[in-house]
Amino acid sequence: MAMAQALPNDGVMRAADGTPLKVALARAERAEKLKAMALVLPLFAFIIFSFVVPILIMLYNSVYDPDVAENMPQTVVALKSWDGKDLPPEEVFAAFVADMKEAQRNKQTALIGKRLNYEMSGIRSKVVATGRKIGSIEAAPYRDQVIAIDKVWGEPETWATIKRSASDYTPFYILSMLDLRQNPDGSIEAVPADRAIYKSILARTLGISLLVTLLTLVLGYPVAYLLATSPQRTASILMIFVLLPFWTSLLVRTTAWMVLMTDGGVFAGLLHLTGITWFLNLIGVLNGEPQLFKTRFATVVAMTHIQLPFTLLPIYSVMKTISPTYMRAAKSLGGTPFYSFIRVYMPQTLPGVAAGCLLTFILCLGYYITPAIVGGPTDQMISGFIERAINSENNWGKASALGVILLTATLILYYVYNKLVGIDRMKLG
Repeated sequence: MAMAQALPNDGVMRAADGTPLKVALARAERAEKLKAMALVLPLFAFIIFSFVVPILIMLYNSVYDPDVAENMPQTVVALKSWDGKDLPPEEVFAAFVADMKEAQRNKQTALIGKRLNYEMSGIRSKVVATGRKIGSIEAAPYRDQVIAIDKVWGEPETWATIKRSASDYTPFYILSMLDLRQNPDGSIEAVPADRAIYKSILARTLGISLLVTLLTLVLGYPVAYLLATSPQRTASILMIFVLLPFWTSLLVRTTAWMVLMTDGGVFAGLLHLTGITWFLNLIGVLNGEPQLFKTRFATVVAMTHIQLPFTLLPIYSVMKTISPTYMRAAKSLGGTPFYSFIRVYMPQTLPGVAAGCLLTFILCLGYYITPAIVGGPTDQMISGFIERAINSENNWGKASALGVILLTATLILYYVYNKLVGIDRMKLG
């Protein structure tokens, strides 16, 4: 920038071209900010389109439900005045006949049946069959002729289900994933105990993720300390073993654990060889051969092995920045090695511990390949149900609602974690 000079006429510092110095500096800073924004813009756009937009679409799909409203418009309008107590009036059945004829021509009866089947099990086939037969109804009375096709149309619950599904936007999927349901009068109640599964699935997902995170911390912290305090040559060799699992795909590593854990496999043979199987049978813990494959134990062990480097490496990166003079100073002031480690060294590693544990916990929430291969039916996590809802059931509303529930639970835990960390920092301060 050109040298500034003082003009005696007004006392304002100006650049060589006469521009006030303050204006020239603001212009230069603005140009630098634009350059910085231009460099960050591609990454920002990538985050928006690959992360923010899918989340927004997921939130939208969890409440968007147009199948009934689009394919049964006359029935939806006619049901608005129905009180939900007895069977709907004749006008509703007339509208239903007209809508079903149109849906049959457009080949949409299966779509209507699929949506209603989410709330009334087994009604999909009845809707499809009604669509094939309803063309024979030409004139009133419509109610008796429709009920004659299938008795399900003579039940008020069926029409209450259609009325609840009549809006383009519905809380049905979110409520269902919380083991709740909406009554015809709009009230919300818990589903029967034999159908309440999603809360337990969410609790199982969070529990397994937390357990794996704790195990990786217990196993990874000492290894990270060893790597950080060992000579460079030794640390480099050990780091190769830490990074070695990254050279193999997740599916291959999970399949390897399947081979190790299978009945009569390496682990079962090792337990026989060491006498552990005999001892566990002796004290009554086991009754016969140990069952490792398709168990919670196999799921946790395989996930811990896969996630261990993700917890270890952030801790190691923080430990490398801690000067050894702190420990020497603590010992010179009379602290024992254990006390000095707990009070001086460990608090400095907490940022790495927090980063590693948070990374592992979030990654564990998305596991479905490993539990599907080495886990049993009671070990499947919520991501597996999301995958099944999309690929097998073609139910995007259910999949999106499960994703919203998982996202909400994660944000709540993250909020609680930040509160606890803030309290700990205040105590340390």
